Amino acid sequence: MRFIYLLFASLLFTSCIPLSIAPDLREGKVLKAKKFIKNLPKQYTYAFEDPKDANEFYHYINAKYQTEYDDDIGNTPVVIAGRTCYLTFYEVEKSTQTVNLIPIMINSALEEKGHTPILEDAEVSRVGTWYIALTVTDDNLKDCLNPSYDKHEDVLRYMQHLQNEYLSTKEYIEIYLKSSQE
Repeated sequence: MRFIYLLFASLLFTSCIPLSIAPDLREGKVLKAKKFIKNLPKQYTYAFEDPKDANEFYHYINAKYQTEYDDDIGNTPVVIAGRTCYLTFYEVEKSTQTVNLIPIMINSALEEKGHTPILEDAEVSRVGTWYIALTVTDDNLKDCLNPSYDKHEDVLRYMQHLQNEYLSTKEYIEIYLKSSQE
């Protein structure tokens, strides 16, 4: 019986309880935008993790398409499989939150003895992950990332190429020069 108590106590002291977990999207994935982030539009999105600094994707898009990306409208025209489509992107954050049991127990023990808690900040930990979420629509406002879209595979390949190019480019002048030669 004592062994069970020791096992339970050791599990309790070494555990933390996850409240939310940020998805692993290093490879990129097509998701329903509303399920990924609630304030995104009701369509599919291609999302991937963004290890770069804030606004780097804006600079990349501006260099690649030689435009000034507009946050309010957001529709950058791109040609995919001979069709003009409109690319909109969002920089979004999802976080992993955990409740750490050891600091909670230490603080409650201190409070019982009349002391002020010292580990309140450590009771819940949060680590954020930033993502780029891309949506693509055609001239008829059809969702190009929807699996039932007739050129879905072409659009998906284009999104994967865009992700790889963005992540592998350090200086966006390279992209600008490539784009101006095409």
